Amino acid sequence: MALQDFTMDYFSLAGKNAIVTGGNTGLGLAFATALAQAGANILVPSIVPEQAGDCDLIEDAGVAYQHMAVDITEPEAPASVIKHCVDHYGSVDILVNCAGISLLKKVKKFTRAEWDKMLSVNLTAAFELSHHAAKVMIPQRSGKIINICSLFSFLGGQGSPAYAATKHGLAGFTKAYCDELARYNIQVNGIAPGYYATELTRATRDDPDSNQRVLDHIPAGRWGEAEDLMGAMVFLASRASDYVNGHILTVDGGYLVR
Repeated sequence: MALQDFTMDYFSLAGKNAIVTGGNTGLGLAFATALAQAGANILVPSIVPEQAGDCDLIEDAGVAYQHMAVDITEPEAPASVIKHCVDHYGSVDILVNCAGISLLKKVKKFTRAEWDKMLSVNLTAAFELSHHAAKVMIPQRSGKIINICSLFSFLGGQGSPAYAATKHGLAGFTKAYCDELARYNIQVNGIAPGYYATELTRATRDDPDSNQRVLDHIPAGRWGEAEDLMGAMVFLASRASDYVNGHILTVDGGYLVR
């Protein structure tokens, strides 16, 4: 490519087909909205029922949109999600593994059942979906797999043994899949959000002491907002990132440097 050939079209996702797990709530909705506004058709597999108005911004983008009520931890579910996308849209160009849960308990109280549940949602489902997506992307010789990691892909953290383990595992999985799939022009990367103002963090933000402890650790001096992640998602899903592979992009206001 000559330098003069580069245009903002490199960030366009027009005609692309994207799967965003958990894409009708929280940060997943921001990711799905960003992809839609860049032109991608969206399929959202989620165990969370779709609520009226949740996905208006996706539909307002003028792209195709479907919600698929499915538990991605069920044995046949990942393959059915990929097949549904191919059957209805014709391809799978972008897979965003966003669905995740966090159960916080001290080490002595954390049970095997809770460990297994977190692994099944946060790590095993991402593997299964990526495994079946790769079967579609390899013959296409193109594709983007984007795993939603965490600062806990780099850190420990009291009360989060399984969460930290799954997010470390997801980062390692990202690199391993990159190493094998890059030769097929498939980019596998991760996004690691920092501390964001979502419903999951409301209790921390509402407590003055806890809120200040978090803010004191963020050079930007504020909690992240969902829109802070949207540009990173479009970049990693688009042609603009075709030589970015196996990277975990932190979007954390500088948290990790302090």
